Amino acid sequence: MITYDDFKKVELKVGKVLSAERVEGSDKLLKLQVDLGAESRQIIAGVGKQYAPEQIVGKQIVIVANLEPRTLMGLESQGMLLAASDEQGPVVLMPEREVPLGAEVR
Repeated sequence: MITYDDFKKVELKVGKVLSAERVEGSDKLLKLQVDLGAESRQIIAGVGKQYAPEQIVGKQIVIVANLEPRTLMGLESQGMLLAASDEQGPVVLMPEREVPLGAEVR
């Protein structure tokens, strides 16, 4: 269990996927360019087995915006997208209707 104060530290924001491409040498990683309104971020996401790049471009997604950057296969990931998981793999969480880019998820 974490405290409410710990949870408040996590910045969840809505962004729009501007571009997506497969990461060379990986069957599950996609390199996404995500527009958060005030800035754009590169996110490396392990959803490539479930999503072709063209399926996710133009979609709004939720990311953890204040996560320390991490390098995956030589590429910097500047956040993490949120996904649920079932027996078929990750399912990217997306707002049911468009919201302003950079909107905070509470």
